[in-house]
Amino acid sequence: MPIRAVWAQASTGAIGAQGGMPWDLPEDLAFFKRATSGCPVLMGRRTWQSFPERFRPLPDRPNIVITRDEGFEAPGAQVVHSLDDALEEAAKLDDEVWVIGGAEIYRQAMPLLDELWVTRIDLDVEGDAYAPEIDDSWHLVRSDPADGGWHTSRTGTRYRFEVLRRS
Repeated sequence: MPIRAVWAQASTGAIGAQGGMPWDLPEDLAFFKRATSGCPVLMGRRTWQSFPERFRPLPDRPNIVITRDEGFEAPGAQVVHSLDDALEEAAKLDDEVWVIGGAEIYRQAMPLLDELWVTRIDLDVEGDAYAPEIDDSWHLVRSDPADGGWHTSRTGTRYRFEVLRRS
């Protein structure tokens, strides 16, 4: 079962600030939806809570929320208490799975991941959640634009999509 992670990060490595994303990039949200639709998505409790209620659970995909809080409820999602339990439940649902955050879940999942789908955002912003380090065991297999350049969002922010695979 391929295990993929998807995230957007600023040039500082920030992926979040104060429970949200410190940028407005609708193209990334569309990319995220296209990539993960139909597949189980694994996320931590804070990531679940960061979504506006009207978007919980994320539509068109099974939502699995990981939390240590035994009493936590996530209406419309399955709640589990470890990454291993989440992966076990996801395997019952599909032959591919997406890890969608947050920072602690990404760090736990890194040794298990097969692919990283990263939106690089050309912004110098600080946050309170940061992407895990991508070491030299990963190599770039696809970039959009293909020349490694940048797209410009309708909001004026520069970005590019990358897919990395473990060597």
